[in-house]
Amino acid sequence: MSQLGTLSAELLFKNLLFVLFISLLGLIYIANAHFAEKKVRQIQSMQRDVKQLRWEYMTLKSENMYNSKLSEVRKSAESDGLKLRKPRKIVSRKY
Repeated sequence: MSQLGTLSAELLFKNLLFVLFISLLGLIYIANAHFAEKKVRQIQSMQRDVKQLRWEYMTLKSENMYNSKLSEVRKSAESDGLKLRKPRKIVSRKY
């Protein structure tokens, strides 16, 4: 029985570098998997943020288009005490 224990210990010491190398590869593999999972979560979070910002942009753009209509500008100006004039046509004279 002591020969078997001596043989396995000898085999382990002979291949110690290989065992350490395999262990290192295993640790790198696990770390890489965690890193990739973290990046996937960050990407999903950023996609949600982009979607929300796109909706905000569309809302503000439509509000801006509505508020820049002549009738809305007129209402806003009248509430501030201003009156809008009718546009005049500029005609150049030929001499």
